[in-house]
Amino acid sequence: MTKRAMTVPEKPSRLARLRPPFQWGALLALSALFVAILEGLGLPAALLVGPMLAGIACGVNGASVRVAPAIFVAAQGVIGCLIAASIAPEVLGGLLSRWPLVLGVVVGTLSASSLLGAMISRWGSLPGTTAVWGSAPGAASAMVLMADAFGADARLVAFMQYLRVIIVSLSAAVIARLWVDTSGMEAAPIVWFPPLLWPGFPAAVAVALVGAFGGRMTGIAGATFLGPMILGGLMHLGAGIDLQLPEWLLAVSYAMIGWTIGLKFTRPVLMHAARALPQIVASILALIAFCAGVGAIIAPIFEVDRLSAFLATSPGGMDSVAIIAAATDGVDISFIMSLQLARFLVVLLAGPALARLIATRMNR
Repeated sequence: MTKRAMTVPEKPSRLARLRPPFQWGALLALSALFVAILEGLGLPAALLVGPMLAGIACGVNGASVRVAPAIFVAAQGVIGCLIAASIAPEVLGGLLSRWPLVLGVVVGTLSASSLLGAMISRWGSLPGTTAVWGSAPGAASAMVLMADAFGADARLVAFMQYLRVIIVSLSAAVIARLWVDTSGMEAAPIVWFPPLLWPGFPAAVAVALVGAFGGRMTGIAGATFLGPMILGGLMHLGAGIDLQLPEWLLAVSYAMIGWTIGLKFTRPVLMHAARALPQIVASILALIAFCAGVGAIIAPIFEVDRLSAFLATSPGGMDSVAIIAAATDGVDISFIMSLQLARFLVVLLAGPALARLIATRMNR
């Protein structure tokens, strides 16, 4: 007679035993602490990275609270509106006039990410489609949705995508701190609650909400970003309306996105991905290094600074790159977001076919 092995259930953590209001309080307090530390170090995008790190700490320790999907969609709409408001017509025209070079940069980044995904699959760490979607550059939330629709393991794809967002966010913040000379520069005071302007503020809120929720209703992956960007572009470039996004609204949106990303890193997800963690981290660092090299090459061609070129080619999520660029003085945010948008559109169009092709070859 064999004895059946008995497993002792894992004791829930102290945080997991707290009621949701107290978990939210702990998450908010920890976010404020991380933001204060990052701000003290002079790193940009502290309002995104701080809540993201706090979300990871709480998620790994068993926090059960989650940002409501509708709030996350609205926050994405605000960032999509920020991207639309940051694109200047002259920069967009300059990129269109050099479209072969732009296409080459986008295809090169996509090819490098696909190659790294194929290598992870070849090493046997992850299935083919999961590795390819997890390595694909673009908006992380859109990549996770598209991966799930095409049969990949959404948990592992989310882990790879959001881990890359965190590593890229931290590396970009550090590089911004190292490359941008702030000696002799005095930061302008932040006006958290400026007077709300007409029609700039109502137009921005309408673009963010109608674009994001309208985009979600279409069922197209990434439409929560594309909707506000298209509507915002029509308002900003077509109608000449300056969309007003006050700092308090941006800060709340940054926190919602950071918490949504961070809380996805639960202990079961980390354990599920532990076997492939070294290969995943190595592929992320290799992709960041490749994009940094591409950025160094195109910086003199487009006559932009190195940091702008790095952020423009950065493989992090488009939302996080927009937040980092908006928080960094001296960068060309219009160039950064125009190139990021071009890559995002190419990934949306070519991603499914490329993932199927590589997965089929890997299976063979």
